[in-house]
Amino acid sequence: MAVIVRIPTPLRRLTQNLAEVETEGTNIETIIENLDSDYPGMKERLCDEGGNIRRFVNIYLNDEDIRFLDGKATSVTDGAEISIIPAIAGGRNLS
Repeated sequence: MAVIVRIPTPLRRLTQNLAEVETEGTNIETIIENLDSDYPGMKERLCDEGGNIRRFVNIYLNDEDIRFLDGKATSVTDGAEISIIPAIAGGRNLS
């Protein structure tokens, strides 16, 4: 099952500066494994030592946050679009 994965700017150095890559998998976990196989270092940036998706990484399947679906076990269908979005924190209160 081929899917398109949108890569955020901070991770593009792993994908030779590609903004989108194609990979295969039946769920988010296998997608991450295949991404890491094709682009070494990807999994360690997306997952912690226990294999869980890092708190500051948001993954969307067809515009739906996988945290509200089945997490890493979320099924993926052929032609799906996955977006990896790093969380942004910080700033200051201007009031």
